[in-house]
Amino acid sequence: MSLAQIYEGWKNHLLPEERTKAFIEHVSKERIKICEQCDKHSSKHITMRPDAHCTECGCTLSAKTKCLTCECPFKKWIATELPEL
Repeated sequence: MSLAQIYEGWKNHLLPEERTKAFIEHVSKERIKICEQCDKHSSKHITMRPDAHCTECGCTLSAKTKCLTCECPFKKWIATELPEL
């Protein structure tokens, strides 16, 4: 994951643009459903971190799932593009 993707995920999580907010939330919810079923989800491991995260890549899922150019390290979900607005 690049610094640009980390920035994108956190920006979309904390300060999403109004015109893209609903789409990003939709994508994130679908991705989180997939992550919650994965054996690498932090809820299935003993961890000191309080956030839901991927134990494979270490990413905080609330931000990673909102990074549209990111993908799951196991290809369970892939990058997507914003629809024409």
